[in-house]
Amino acid sequence: MVRIIIFAALISVALMIYTLIECARTERHRVRSLPKTAWIVIVILLPLIGPGLWFVLGRPQSGSRKPPETQNAPDDDEDFLRQLEIWRRQQQRETELKAREEELKRKEREAKKPKKDNSSDDSDTPSKDS
Repeated sequence: MVRIIIFAALISVALMIYTLIECARTERHRVRSLPKTAWIVIVILLPLIGPGLWFVLGRPQSGSRKPPETQNAPDDDEDFLRQLEIWRRQQQRETELKAREEELKRKEREAKKPKKDNSSDDSDTPSKDS
């Protein structure tokens, strides 16, 4: 009878240690029912019932894992294509803006240059006002 009690105690301690390690390694957002720290306290205070409750109520479900997203080629990814189109439009706007700025600068330079008239401004010719 003593051997059975010792064996049950060893199983209980092993189960408690396994449950504590698993609970500690589980991410907080994946733990169900109670906060992670509450599960650790329950497992420590209730040696056989605590681990049982963890496996039934607190442990993350194995099917809850998201399957890894498959990698798509860039031309199959709608978000990538949308971002690429936005980038292309921005580049086009910048190019147009630079062209407009150059045009304005060119017109400004032309306006500042003194215009040469075909008529010569000689002081020998009488003016109409005199």
